Amino acid sequence: MKICGIRDARTGEAAALAGADAIGMVFAPGRRRVTPEQAREICQAIPPLVARVGVFVDTPAAEVRQIAQFCGLDLVQLHGQESPAYCRELGLRCIKAIPARDRQTLEQANLYPVAALLVDTYVKGVAGGSGIAFNWHLLENLPLQAPLILAGGLNPANIGRAVALVRPYGVDVSSGVEVNGEKDLQLIKAFIKRAREVCAYAAG
Repeated sequence: MKICGIRDARTGEAAALAGADAIGMVFAPGRRRVTPEQAREICQAIPPLVARVGVFVDTPAAEVRQIAQFCGLDLVQLHGQESPAYCRELGLRCIKAIPARDRQTLEQANLYPVAALLVDTYVKGVAGGSGIAFNWHLLENLPLQAPLILAGGLNPANIGRAVALVRPYGVDVSSGVEVNGEKDLQLIKAFIKRAREVCAYAAG
């Protein structure tokens, strides 16, 4: 599971030690935006075997590659109008965010040559982090060719239902583990604990 929107090294390290599989840092405009220097500090503080993910929105490919190398990112997550060709030519491991607008939009996600597909709530004019959940039934029997990461309005209260219904490869949370716009370690721990409980039950 990925905790996104991390803005400082201490929180990033704490989230990783709490059991997060990936830490996300946002380079797109918004209140969670970090500089490459801040992101590099976060990446250096995160323990080994935890993925470092940079979130971009319609950023020139050369700039994405430069930031990824400078910070030591393991993956880049693309939340804009990036094309399959852009993902292919970027030359980095990518997660492509797909808005859950309708079934046709989701089915077209298979055109992307990426490591994973992240399905997020569709909100007009908002690239992500809306804190709003979508109708998870849109994902039923969806023949995706890449691992599915579920996002959009997840929190400790609903993550159990989401995982039980969708059975995603991974989950992504940002606003659902915040209090007054800041990451809350207790909410992060509760989110991770609940998600793991449901996954363990399903596996058993």
